[in-house]
Amino acid sequence: MHFSVSDFLLDLVQNSIEAGARTVTVRVVEDRGLIEASVGDDGKGMDEAVKAKAMDPFWTDGEKHARRRVGLGIPFLVHALRQAGGDWELESAPGSGTLWRFSFPADGVDTPPLGDMAGLALSAMAFDGDYELVMERRAPARGTEWTVRRSELRDAVGELTDAGSLTLARAFLESQEEPLDGIE
Repeated sequence: MHFSVSDFLLDLVQNSIEAGARTVTVRVVEDRGLIEASVGDDGKGMDEAVKAKAMDPFWTDGEKHARRRVGLGIPFLVHALRQAGGDWELESAPGSGTLWRFSFPADGVDTPPLGDMAGLALSAMAFDGDYELVMERRAPARGTEWTVRRSELRDAVGELTDAGSLTLARAFLESQEEPLDGIE
C-alpha cells in the first residue's frame, strides 16, 4: 500500500527502470503551498492506448511481472491525487520515455505525508540494474536544496548492495534533509 508521496515516487521509479530507462530524474519541491513531484525517464515510453490502460488497476502489461494480473501503483496515485484535490500530467510516447508530473496541496486534509526523502533516494538508487538516477530536492522554507546522482554516490561510498555502503549513503542523504541553522 502507498502511505506517502515517497511511496508513489518509488513505484514510478521502479516502473521507469523496468521500462528500460538508462536515466531517471526525480524532482520533489515543497513550495507555494504545494508538494510538486516528477519522475522522468528515457525508457521505452507508452502510446495513447497503453497510457489509458495504465490507469486501470486490473491491467498490467504482463511483461514485467509474468504472474501478476494487476498494476496498482498508477491507479493508487491518481486516486490519491483526485481525493486530495491534486493535479497530474502524464507525457509519454513510444521510444521517447515518460514524464509524470503531479502536485498535492501541502496542507490538504487528504494529502498523504511526504514521507522519507532520504529513504526514497536510497531505495531508488539501490534497485538492480545499470541506470543513472538523479534525485533533486528543494524545500526553500526549510532551507533544503540538494541534488544527488546515483553514479556519484556509488563512487563515494561503493556499490549500493553492501551494508556498509548503504549505511554511509543513508547517513549522507539524511544529512541533506536536515534544515539549515535558523530555518524551520
